[in-house]
Amino acid sequence: MAVCYDKLWKMLIDKKLNCTELKQISGISFNALTRMGKEQPASMENMYKICTVRDCGLGDIMEF
Repeated sequence: MAVCYDKLWKMLIDKKLNCTELKQISGISFNALTRMGKEQPASMENMYKICTVRDCGLGDIMEF
C-alpha cells in the first residue's frame, strides 16, 4: 500500500515551515522525516505528534 505525504509538504510550504522546524516543534526524529520523504510509512506516534502540533487530522497530512 502506497503512502503519500504531499498534503503535509504542501501544508509546510503554506505555513512557511521547513522540515527541520517541523522536527523541532513536533519532536519527531530526522529518520522519521527521511522515511516520510521517501513515501514510506511512518509510525502512528509520529503522525499523532505532527497532527497535534499542526492542529489537524490524519487525512490533512497523508493519504493512501
